[in-house]
Amino acid sequence: MIRFTSRFRKQKTENKAISNSDHSGSSNQSELFSQDLGENLKFVMDSLGNSTDLITRKFILGAQGSEQCAAVLFIDGLADTTMIQDFIIRTLTSTDLIDNNQVDYDAKGLYMTIKNQAVSIAEINELTSFKDLLSSLLKGDTVILIDHCNLGIAAGTVGWEGRGVEAPEDQAVVRGPRDAFTENLRTNTALIRRKIKNPNLWLLTKTIGTVSQTNVSIMYINGIAEEQVVDEVNRRLDDIQINGILESGNIEELIEDRTLTPFPTMYNTERPDVIAAGLMEGRVAILVDGTPFVLLAPALFIHYFQAAEDYYQRADFGLLRLLRALCFTIALTGPSIYIAITTFHQEMLPAPLIFSIAAGREGVPFPAFIEALIMETTFEILREAGVRMPRAIGQTVSIVGALVIGQAAVEAGLISPGMVIVVAITAISSFALPSYSFGIAVRILRFPLMALAAAVGLYGIFIGIGLILIHLCSLKSFGMPYMSPFAPFNLEDQKDSLFRLPKVGLRMQSESIGKKFKRR
Repeated sequence: MIRFTSRFRKQKTENKAISNSDHSGSSNQSELFSQDLGENLKFVMDSLGNSTDLITRKFILGAQGSEQCAAVLFIDGLADTTMIQDFIIRTLTSTDLIDNNQVDYDAKGLYMTIKNQAVSIAEINELTSFKDLLSSLLKGDTVILIDHCNLGIAAGTVGWEGRGVEAPEDQAVVRGPRDAFTENLRTNTALIRRKIKNPNLWLLTKTIGTVSQTNVSIMYINGIAEEQVVDEVNRRLDDIQINGILESGNIEELIEDRTLTPFPTMYNTERPDVIAAGLMEGRVAILVDGTPFVLLAPALFIHYFQAAEDYYQRADFGLLRLLRALCFTIALTGPSIYIAITTFHQEMLPAPLIFSIAAGREGVPFPAFIEALIMETTFEILREAGVRMPRAIGQTVSIVGALVIGQAAVEAGLISPGMVIVVAITAISSFALPSYSFGIAVRILRFPLMALAAAVGLYGIFIGIGLILIHLCSLKSFGMPYMSPFAPFNLEDQKDSLFRLPKVGLRMQSESIGKKFKRR
């Protein structure tokens, strides 16, 4: 990551050189195969730098005197060696594909025989250039090359080791499915198709990243998803010019409507049921190979207050969602309100309470703003340390660190007890938000509101909240207003916004994204 930050300017010039070399390399890789098998193998080995994980197996087809050679190539670790042994090598070496008495054999006919009869694997593709050959090798296919033939065969033998389907870690539920996405793209698409068994669930796959060559898939339900949204997603993905994609967060940052905003405008989740529900609403899912987090677009502000479990339990008439909205308000404005009241508006509190707060602040050398800034910064450090440390000790360090530091700071007279309580309530409220990325926005905006509260009291908080609301109303997610269905207001969709009425399941009785897009 250092080369993308402190060495950004140097990397910019290096990228130009890399781009030029890529263009020259791609022109060579686009060449057709040679008639000589040895030359083809040498080119492949030179292109991969004689990498030790490239396995090459040469053998003679038919009788020993036929002199008809072939070769099987695959990348160790990406291809299923058992499948290669059973369905390719064993078949080619044990079957007389060339008649022993035939002298003038036809290489093209032998190629068709191997392709149509010898290789008993479902996925077979024809290769005509070295570019296609290298691409197939690096995605886990097995390549078959034949001497005196300028065509190749790519057999689908993808079989690398991967993590199995497990329970989601970040979006756990008490009642609901326990499966989560993995790092395997095909496993993820299968998990979605398992929940939506509909032929209108369409899948488009493209390759992004000039170096990484990452597979990125788009899933949507034809007839429900709005064509303008699908076309816009495709256009933005096609416009991406970057060396590599390592996670769906790279895609999110490159295609979102506005980068300079703390609020996420694309929803990400590791739960297949959430993606399935979003697809049935008319949204578009973006899956990236190598990550368990799938993107969903468009995303609205209200989506970040909704949890999957809301639709698996009986309707609570909005109790839990209103509670999350309250937690959002506390997490955003809790410290700033405390600063404003204790600094400028003491008359708003009852006399016994203000006397208790004043007694607790007696001897504290810092104003309320500096006090809150120290505590909030300390807690953010503890939270970040807990996330980065091993899971077995991360939570222990966060809890023990907060208790020890808070108690020691109060006893030393550096922090008042009231401030410790406010920061603790704020932290707990931020954990109640279902989305981690949305919680980051709250953590960022908390500090400017604290500064405004320290400057002009409650008036500063109102100004800050007004600016945040104006900013939210100006945001769009793939053409959809971010604050919909509140701005613009839609009475029909209020039955599944801050509360959910009975019999409104899977958000399907509210209007789909496509209908909203057309109406807008």
